Amino acid sequence: MKKLLLALLSVFTLQVAQADNDTPVTVTQLPAKAQTFIKQNFPNEKVAFAKKEKEIFDTSYDVTFVNGDAVEFDKNGEWTDLKCKRGGVPAKAVPAQISKFVKENHADAKILTLERDRFSYEVKLSNFWEIKFDKQFNVIDMDLDD
Repeated sequence: MKKLLLALLSVFTLQVAQADNDTPVTVTQLPAKAQTFIKQNFPNEKVAFAKKEKEIFDTSYDVTFVNGDAVEFDKNGEWTDLKCKRGGVPAKAVPAQISKFVKENHADAKILTLERDRFSYEVKLSNFWEIKFDKQFNVIDMDLDD
């Protein structure tokens, strides 16, 4: 019993030590796709800092700009999370179907955050609406978060 407890404690300690493995990086150390995305969508923004987050089974990159906007990339350099609280998410970064839906249904709102995962996209608008789309860009959930 003591050996099992010691083994579990050792594994837990190792996981905790590995889970907080953030390393500062330069923009040139980001995957090529991430570098291209930044150049195309944030050409005039200055990077405040960038970091590589290495977890047990995955790696991601976080980039924060001087103006407070932020982008998260997966290990391949594909964006997963865009947070642009001041001016909104750059139009070129938003899938056309999502842009169209927002323009038709929330014409005065800006997209402040855009997140994507393997199954869906989630949009947060300046008018406090949160809209979730599936991968075929069908609305699957809407919520007013006032």
